[in-house]
Amino acid sequence: MKIDNKPWFWIPLLNFASGLPYAIIISVSVIMYKNLGISNEDIGVYTSLLYLPWVIKPLWSPLIELIGTKRKWFLLMQLIISIAFLLVGFTIPTNGFFIMTLSIFWVAAFASASNDIASDGFYLLVLPEDKQSFFIGIRSTFYRLSMLAGNGLVVLFAGYLEHKFGDNTKAWSYTMISVGLLMAFITAYNFIFTPKNEINTVANKEAKPSQDFGTIFISFFKKKQIGLILTFILIFRLGESQLLKMLSPFLLDPKASGGMGLDTEAVGIIYGTCGVAALTIGGILGGIAISKQGLTKWMFPMFLAMHLPILGFILLAFFHPTSIYYIYAVVIVEQFGYGFGFTAFMMYLIHVAEGESKTAHYALATGFMALGMMLPGMLSGFIQKYLGYQNFFIWVFIATIPGLILSRFLTFPKDFGKKSEEV
Repeated sequence: MKIDNKPWFWIPLLNFASGLPYAIIISVSVIMYKNLGISNEDIGVYTSLLYLPWVIKPLWSPLIELIGTKRKWFLLMQLIISIAFLLVGFTIPTNGFFIMTLSIFWVAAFASASNDIASDGFYLLVLPEDKQSFFIGIRSTFYRLSMLAGNGLVVLFAGYLEHKFGDNTKAWSYTMISVGLLMAFITAYNFIFTPKNEINTVANKEAKPSQDFGTIFISFFKKKQIGLILTFILIFRLGESQLLKMLSPFLLDPKASGGMGLDTEAVGIIYGTCGVAALTIGGILGGIAISKQGLTKWMFPMFLAMHLPILGFILLAFFHPTSIYYIYAVVIVEQFGYGFGFTAFMMYLIHVAEGESKTAHYALATGFMALGMMLPGMLSGFIQKYLGYQNFFIWVFIATIPGLILSRFLTFPKDFGKKSEEV
């Protein structure tokens, strides 16, 4: 059996290895530092800075395009991430752990962003184009599953150890060591099961020996419709970026403050069971739909499916139903819609990266996407405090409209993403 022809063997865990470090570095670190006695002010400033490597990763993406193979890059970066998490675990019990662990997280963040570049490029080069539309849904689904595993299972494990040991330092030390060992296992798995041939990469290097950093970088900004493309990428997730930051606080805040009054366990159960199932099904169906009929037919319906579920949170904020099943229903619809609709957005980014230097151009596109997520997310807490949850969700819904309008003016091949009949 040739693994090269069995993408189910390597795509899921390769993308899981992209999402898990991001979740640990950006989200779980906040909870960890809070439980270890770090002030909210320090947590807000320093953990936000950890996001920067994902925003600026396009600056060094051409180096990954020109030096070595994508497979060597992502295996090395995953190994560095594994060692970094182990070091964080061993460093937590020491004096001055805050600065030391932040420094290690900073190294892990750059390695994780580089891993994303190499993994994305590997996917674009190794997998035939007529299969990319189907597996883009699988990729986004396993990426989100890894985020849910980090924000859910890892935090639950740490909470269990806190109660078991009665010592937050020991609990989080063991937790981070366990995460490091898990990443080491994933790295070993990817070493064994990812395809070892990058024929397209070799061909590109032989055909374009004169390419350099500046040429690759500048060529991205010469693409047709580049002004419209960048504007669309920056504002498409304007609503979602704010929703993701304030959704958990809304579910956890007491009803007197406008929230739903759930406890952490209830939120974990909602997103860890029905939410995971809905997300998975939505992502798979999104990939199937595009592979059968192309992106042109499905882009706008998928974008609507991604944004319309925000109406459910508006209703929750206004009516505060007492039955938790209403919350389950809204979350299931929202997660399914996200999995289904985000597939179209990621498929469009693949189109943007088409041509020479796919890896670097895809990194540029996702870097602008990260910037479009970071800046509104930083302001979301202030906006929510000013508007209250009810008006905040209305604002979030309105913020999705400009991206929907711009999507109608994007041009790409009519059957882009459609699977070839003979395959």
